[in-house]
Amino acid sequence: MANIASALLILVLAAPAAYAATTYTVGDSSGWTTVGDYTTWASGKTFTVGDSLLFKYSSTHSVAEVSKDDYDSCSASNTLKTYTDGSSTVPLSTAGQRYFICSTPGHCSGGMKLAITVVAASGTPTTPTTPAPPVDDGSTTPSTTSGLSPTTPSTPVTPPPPSKADNGAASILYNMMLGVFLVFGTTTVALMG
Repeated sequence: MANIASALLILVLAAPAAYAATTYTVGDSSGWTTVGDYTTWASGKTFTVGDSLLFKYSSTHSVAEVSKDDYDSCSASNTLKTYTDGSSTVPLSTAGQRYFICSTPGHCSGGMKLAITVVAASGTPTTPTTPAPPVDDGSTTPSTTSGLSPTTPSTPVTPPPPSKADNGAASILYNMMLGVFLVFGTTTVALMG
């Protein structure tokens, strides 16, 4: 019974670590300012559903989430959402393009704008494909015993482990299933021993 409790404790402790969302501080230590190069800052980063952006800025700035057209024209007349508190966290809850500008006149046209692509969380194990059965061209006839059809032994399929870039609900599910298999394996070993 102690082994079961230990295995369950390991599973519970490992589950939160399965998904480590990232909070990106926009502009890093410089924050959201007129001197930032946000195109360069965003390049090379992978923004995933579940991550968030943290905008840190002074009272002379704001963060306005806008459409692509408003981003391109630096227009804050139709903002989707506006932040003005100086430290704004924007959750990235859906995949797709997101556009942010500073609504202070002249700041966006001076480069204070950010466009990112948010990707769906990956980690869903792929389903292996089963090869097509051989074509019977009539040249050979399989032997049968007692009139039974021959059977093919089944091979257990193990999904590939998630990559280091994986996170999200699928990865959590995968790790929890792995933990359950470990618990049952530990329980079986403990009962046999």
